[in-house]
Amino acid sequence: MFAAGSIGSAGAVELWDTAPVFYSEAAAADPISKLAEDLSTGKRQLEGKTDLDKLRFILGLLGIPIESQILVFSKTSHQNALIHPKNPRCLFYNENAYVGYVPGGAIEIAIHDAALGTVFYLIDLNVGDRPQVITRNTSACLSCHASGRTESIPGVLVRSVRPDASGHLLLHLGTDLIDASSPIPTRWGGYYVTGHSSLPHLGNRVFDESGKTAEDTRQLRTLEGTIDTSRYLRNTSDIVSLMVLEHQCRVHNLLVAASMEYRRTQWFHESLGSSKGPGDGRLPKLADSLAAKITDAMLFKDEAPMGDAGVDGDPLFQDTFGKRFPKTKDGISLADFQLSSRLFKHRCSYMIYSQVFANLPLPVKSAVFARLHEVLEGNQDFPEIKTAERGKLVRILKETVPDYSAGS
Repeated sequence: MFAAGSIGSAGAVELWDTAPVFYSEAAAADPISKLAEDLSTGKRQLEGKTDLDKLRFILGLLGIPIESQILVFSKTSHQNALIHPKNPRCLFYNENAYVGYVPGGAIEIAIHDAALGTVFYLIDLNVGDRPQVITRNTSACLSCHASGRTESIPGVLVRSVRPDASGHLLLHLGTDLIDASSPIPTRWGGYYVTGHSSLPHLGNRVFDESGKTAEDTRQLRTLEGTIDTSRYLRNTSDIVSLMVLEHQCRVHNLLVAASMEYRRTQWFHESLGSSKGPGDGRLPKLADSLAAKITDAMLFKDEAPMGDAGVDGDPLFQDTFGKRFPKTKDGISLADFQLSSRLFKHRCSYMIYSQVFANLPLPVKSAVFARLHEVLEGNQDFPEIKTAERGKLVRILKETVPDYSAGS
């Protein structure tokens, strides 16, 4: 999941490396940049004796629950040489950051920075007696993580691939960029999936050159006997966690892209002066256009069907995830799962509580709230969300998102 250089193939500078962002040159101010500084000066060390201990320390530092663990065995990472079906890469996340680790390899981090968007780091755990170093991994990660698949900004993504028995991608069989609208039968190629799905999917499978695969193995409850689970923090790669991540990556990228595009347009307008720039009318129109895309994704527009019986995953992940987000006085939350006909019971994204949403330029954030009001309290047509559900969403937003009412 983690990995287009900041310089294009023709040598042109990418937009995120120009004013006002200067992505590759500007200093980051996220928690990992602070840890990197402390390690370099000897003020702090990575806590723990083993690699798993150090991984647990990083997850704790970022507030990422270990219950979010997902395992991917396809060679789709900077650390491909280490990854194969018996040694998958584990991924963890919360609404603000993502962590990857391959046994025997390094820890990869993608984290939100208020000014730069998504920033990538690499922690080499195999340093012997040398001091621990955290490297901001711009060029290597952006080779995959800054393209049209990530809204043309440095971002995160989930792909479904067809791997062979060694984890290599069989590209002639196709790949799919996955989000909440992707049909279940196209998802999770190259991933281990624990839990139940009433629809077939591509998880837990390897393929031959002709595209043939083993019998359906989608109903794994744990990965005991499939891999050496002692090398990981958990023995699961939860189906619900995967579905949450797929939704989140799409929304996260839209929010970062909106922030960068608005800031750049505003900078251009101000640098040229109102008489030569885009003009005062362009910025509100841009904010509205960006808000429309964000709101559609946050309200799960075109969410894919989940089959007659939906999905069933790890209750521990669901419980841990739900505790991260605020509830109303009567105990309902945007993090409540439904899992039969749709992922969440109340279809407005929990990403409204994320740092990336909080860091949206105020005009864009206000436009998002205005569009939410139009859909949930006005006459805006949005067939995915029925009248009764809209009322519950309004109640949750008014009680848990202070700026929502102010944006009406």
